Amino acid sequence: MANITKKVSWSSRGDDSALTGEGTPLLNGTEIPKPSRKLSGSGSVFRIGRFSTVDLEDDITSEEDPIRGRPKEIPHNEKLLSLKYESLDYDNIENQLFLEEERRMSPMGFRCLEISRWVICGLIGILTGLIACFIDIMVEKLAGYKYQVIKENIEKFTEVGGLSISLILWAVLNCAFVLVGGIMVAFFEPIAAGSGIPQIKCYLNGVKIPRVVRLKTLVVKVIGVICSVAGGLAVGKEGPMIHSGAVVAAGVSQGRSTSLKRDFKMFEYFRRDTEKRDFVSAGAAAGVSAAFGAPVGGVLFSLEEGASFWNQMLTWRIFFASMISTFTLNFFLSIYHGKPGDLSNPGLINFGRFESDSVAYYYYEIPLFMCMGALGGLLGALFNSINYWLTIFRIRYVHRPCLQVIEALLVAAVTAAVSFTMIYFSNDCQPLGPEHNEEYPLQLFCADGEYNAMATAFFNTPERSVRSLFHNQPGSYNPMTLGLFTLTYFFLACWTYGLAVSAGVFIPSLLIGAAWGRLCGILLASFTPTSPIWADPGKYALIGAAAQLGGIVRMTLSLTVIMVEATGNVTYGLPIMLVLMIAKIVGDYFQEGLYDIHIKLQSVPFLHWEAPATSHWLTAREVMSSPVTCFNRIEKVGTIVDVLSNTSTNHNGFPVVVQVLDSDEPAKLCGLILRSQLIVLLKHKVFVELARSRLSQRKLQLKDFRDAYPRFPPIQSIHVSQDERECMMDLTEFMNPTPYTVPQDTSLPRVFKLFRALGLRHLVVADDVNRVIGLVTRKDLARYHLGKHGLEELQLAQT
Repeated sequence: MANITKKVSWSSRGDDSALTGEGTPLLNGTEIPKPSRKLSGSGSVFRIGRFSTVDLEDDITSEEDPIRGRPKEIPHNEKLLSLKYESLDYDNIENQLFLEEERRMSPMGFRCLEISRWVICGLIGILTGLIACFIDIMVEKLAGYKYQVIKENIEKFTEVGGLSISLILWAVLNCAFVLVGGIMVAFFEPIAAGSGIPQIKCYLNGVKIPRVVRLKTLVVKVIGVICSVAGGLAVGKEGPMIHSGAVVAAGVSQGRSTSLKRDFKMFEYFRRDTEKRDFVSAGAAAGVSAAFGAPVGGVLFSLEEGASFWNQMLTWRIFFASMISTFTLNFFLSIYHGKPGDLSNPGLINFGRFESDSVAYYYYEIPLFMCMGALGGLLGALFNSINYWLTIFRIRYVHRPCLQVIEALLVAAVTAAVSFTMIYFSNDCQPLGPEHNEEYPLQLFCADGEYNAMATAFFNTPERSVRSLFHNQPGSYNPMTLGLFTLTYFFLACWTYGLAVSAGVFIPSLLIGAAWGRLCGILLASFTPTSPIWADPGKYALIGAAAQLGGIVRMTLSLTVIMVEATGNVTYGLPIMLVLMIAKIVGDYFQEGLYDIHIKLQSVPFLHWEAPATSHWLTAREVMSSPVTCFNRIEKVGTIVDVLSNTSTNHNGFPVVVQVLDSDEPAKLCGLILRSQLIVLLKHKVFVELARSRLSQRKLQLKDFRDAYPRFPPIQSIHVSQDERECMMDLTEFMNPTPYTVPQDTSLPRVFKLFRALGLRHLVVADDVNRVIGLVTRKDLARYHLGKHGLEELQLAQT
């Protein structure tokens, strides 16, 4: 198989190594080699064979194994998994140091830790709410200034001629904002591109994404989303709030900033993946709450995208952070709007109140809503397919930062040109009465006292456009206006998502769906002009918005609650739930969700909720990696350094074995130790000989491991002399003596459930006498998680 020639990245950014075929190594699904034991100078070392890399465009064929009757390579969705991603260590390492610390802690100490967790969640909510408030105010100020200048310019040149100047002004202002945001993302922090939701999904799933929760990422994300929305792109500011909240949580919970190199000596107990991921879950929920004013929806989002590691107290803390976030945003926005105490702005997007009397629905409308859900699933699948091919194009041809900025500027200019053209040629003029509250009404060629209805949709921030489609009076738009707007904005949003700018897809999806949903309501009303049931198209705009958003992102439970909380009316709970379910079912038949597509393009070892339905014939023997690199309980330092320095494997977990003296029996499992632990031990020279010669040497504590977390030094930075290489290291005190193990005949679904439910990073496969015969990691499971028909095709190939 040929080496891979292109590298995929979250920001579609490439580098020289990617162009020469020396990018990130990728893991394929080749047959696991049979165990072969090799001996080192000081003990037994088991080696994992190197995995070959494959070309994305190669046709992969399966060869039959004459012994087992199974193909040597099991087909799967992407064939490739990037080796640059590692799992989080969510399982506590209960070594002697950990147990001693826990046993020394008094009941009052545990209560103080629990209080600290609540304090941190409160701080997460406050800071996330303040960031949301800052983004909202800045977008309102900058967008208001831009639209006011353009409006005055259009009114001026409508009378004297020369509207092309207004078009140029609009395009220049859009490009100016987008230029700032694009440069920030493309040149300073590419991980801040997009909404950040795929990355946070991966993090909550248990995958460590580089640079995703750093302070620099937060700064670039906030500035970038302000510039993107103010620049008139078909984007929203709500999605990036989820990423922002997660970054805030990751920083606050650690009590220090590794970017600023400042340690505040606070919350040191929480400096481990176990605690950090819980707080990131709270931050993501706080971001959802600040974006939509939906604290319950935020909790369900973290639950839906996270893992099954929840407990009651953690759920309450996450809900507390969500409530504090929306309250903080509400409180400060009320002060900004000059109405202190008027808590009527719970989120960045305010759908307005849907009063039950004016927009009631009847049971015989439910089938119509379900049909709209199916339409939303079809349109969502089309949206995702177009965006998929656009992303592939960007990966191949728009991989340099300068090209990414140029593309963003091109999209900004085209968006301005298309918007201006649609408004210019629209003849949909509506009377400007006292009940109309358009922020920037454009008269253009309409008569006095009238405004251009197309401008209400295009010449506005996306949030205001959504609200106008929901609540404007019947007759505010004609069908031609809504149809043309849906068509043009659909393709603009497809083109925009995936640019090297900070941007969300929630609001564009809602806007597209609200437009065609309102169009459906108008058309239905035209069939029965005397019946009052179709009177208000606003409810169809709401259903269309839910259907389109569900068809694109494929979220069900959390999105239902978010929509219900955002509308402030539980009456629509059942229709919204049905619409989202049908949109997901229909959309999944044709194409995966947008976030899942981008996760797969990045080749992240993402684990879904369940193992493949027809995978019971697979066992741990087929899934595991073997032979395994193991260490003796007392191992030579030189052996450890050589294994950690081996760039061809770069393993992160090593079973620890012990062999009975004067016995020919094979070594048996006695624990598991991580690469990060070994590096800290080497850094502090924890060698048996040194401990004997220096009786006053300070005993290593958990604090030493927490101080090195999360950026453990690379093995290349650890200097070990030739004499020290001959020393021995006792791993007994530092290894996890009770790692999770399974027999080799354990079924794949059971192995999968253990990984997913317990948040494991390594699962040792042992035989009947506790000898290590293999090791299961996240990548091993992810590459066997097949597509819709992968397993069926494999079984058919066997016959």
